[in-house]
Amino acid sequence: MSAPPAIPGAWRGSLRLRLLAGTLAWILGTIAVAGWGLSDLFAQHLSRQFHAELLTHLDQLTAVLAFDADGTPTLASPLSDPRTRRPYGGLYWQVERLDGRQPDGTAPLRSRSLWDGVLGVPADHPADGEVHRHRIAGPDGKAVRAIERVVRPAERPQEAWRLVVAADETLLSAAQDRFTGQLLLALGVLAAGLVAAAVVQVRIGLRPLARLRDGLATVRRGEAQAIAGRFPSEIQPLVDEFNGVLARNAEVVARARTHAGNLAHALKTPLTVLANAAASENGPLASLVREQVAAAQVQVDHHLARARAAAAVQVPGLRCALRPAIEGLLRVMARVHAGRHIRLQLVDCPVGVSFRGEEQDLQEMLGNLLDNACKWARSQVEVQAACSDGMLQVTITDDGPGLREDALHAVLERGVRADEHTPGSGLGLAIVRDLAQAYGGGIELATTSQGGLRVMLRLPAA
Repeated sequence: MSAPPAIPGAWRGSLRLRLLAGTLAWILGTIAVAGWGLSDLFAQHLSRQFHAELLTHLDQLTAVLAFDADGTPTLASPLSDPRTRRPYGGLYWQVERLDGRQPDGTAPLRSRSLWDGVLGVPADHPADGEVHRHRIAGPDGKAVRAIERVVRPAERPQEAWRLVVAADETLLSAAQDRFTGQLLLALGVLAAGLVAAAVVQVRIGLRPLARLRDGLATVRRGEAQAIAGRFPSEIQPLVDEFNGVLARNAEVVARARTHAGNLAHALKTPLTVLANAAASENGPLASLVREQVAAAQVQVDHHLARARAAAAVQVPGLRCALRPAIEGLLRVMARVHAGRHIRLQLVDCPVGVSFRGEEQDLQEMLGNLLDNACKWARSQVEVQAACSDGMLQVTITDDGPGLREDALHAVLERGVRADEHTPGSGLGLAIVRDLAQAYGGGIELATTSQGGLRVMLRLPAA
C-alpha cells in the first residue's frame, strides 16, 4: 500500500491556508461548473431561437410562394426581413425543384442576398412538409445553418419543390461571444466577492485562536495565572482544560514547596540540637560533630533553595517588579551594614521591568549578592539593571579587593569561600548560581578596572 502524498510544510502547518485552500477550490470549482452550465444553456437557447427564427422565415417563404401559368415559381410579395435583399446580408432563401429540373433550364429562384451563388443543400428527400436542418457553406464561404421543406403546388401535385432558408452562423457565435464575455465578467466579480467573503470568514473564524494565543502569552509573561475571557463553544472546553491543568500544576507545586520547607525545618531542628550540644563539648568527637552538622546544614540550605526554585519555575504567571525589590534590599543592607558607612546606590533600573519568577527567590539572589558586596566593599556598592531580548541583567559592583582570576569560578562552588576568616558557609554564591540556572539565567563574576568585583546576574524578564 503506497503512502499518501506528502503535504508541503506551509500547508500542513497552517490552518488558515488549509481553510482558504479548501474554500477557494470549492468556490472556483463551483464557479467554473456554473459558468460552463450557463454558457451551455444559453447556447442551447440561442440555437433554438435561431432555428425558430429560420422556421418563421421558411413559413413566410412558403406563404408567399406562387407559380405562374407555365409553372415558374415566384413570390407574391418579398420577405419582410431586409437582409434578404442586401447582397451577402446574412439571411438567404432559395426555391428549386427537388429533382433538379428547373422550368426552361432557369436557375433556382433565390434571394438577392445570395448574389450569384446558390445554397448547396445535401440531396436528401424529406417528406412533404417535413423540415430538415443542415450546416452548409454560404455564398461568401462562411458556414450557415439552413432548414429546408418540400412543398407540392396544388395545381401540379406531381412537382416537388425544395424551399431553403439559411442564416450566417456568425450571428449565433457573435451573440454567444457577447454573452460569454458578460458571463465571465459577472462570474469574475462573483468569484472575487466570494473569495473576499471567504478570507473575511476565515479571519473572523480564527480570531478566537488569536485571542487564545494572546491569553497564553500573558500567562507565559507572568501577567496572568490563567486564560481569561469567554471563547466559542468549540474552543471553550480547551481553554477550561488548560486552565484546569494550570491550576492543578500550581497546586502540586505549592504542595511540593510546602513539603520541602517542612522537610528542611524537620532536618534543621535536630541539626541545631546537635550543633548546640557539640558546642559545649571539647574533644575530637565534638569537633567532628560540629563539622558534619555544618556540612549537613549547608546541604539542606542548598537543596531547599534548588527545590524552591525548581517549583517556582513550573508555575506560570509568577512575576515580581524588579526596581521595588532592589530598593527594598538596599534599605535593608544599609541598616545591616550601618556601622561600615558604605554608600549603596541604584545607578539605573528601568521602571516597569519585572522578573518572571518567585519574589522570594529574587530577594534571596539579590540579597546574597548585595550582602556579599557590602562585606567586601571599602566605601560603595553600585547596582545597575537593564533589560534586553527578554532577559534582565542586574550588575552589582563593589570597590573591595576583588578576586584573583583563578578564584572567579571557584567561589561559585558550594562551600568555597574567598576568605576563610570571613564568617559564612560559602553557600551564598552557589545558591545564587543554582537559582539563576533553574530560571534559565546565570551569573558571571569579573574584576573591575579599580580592582573591585563585578557580579552580573541574568534572569528572565516577565
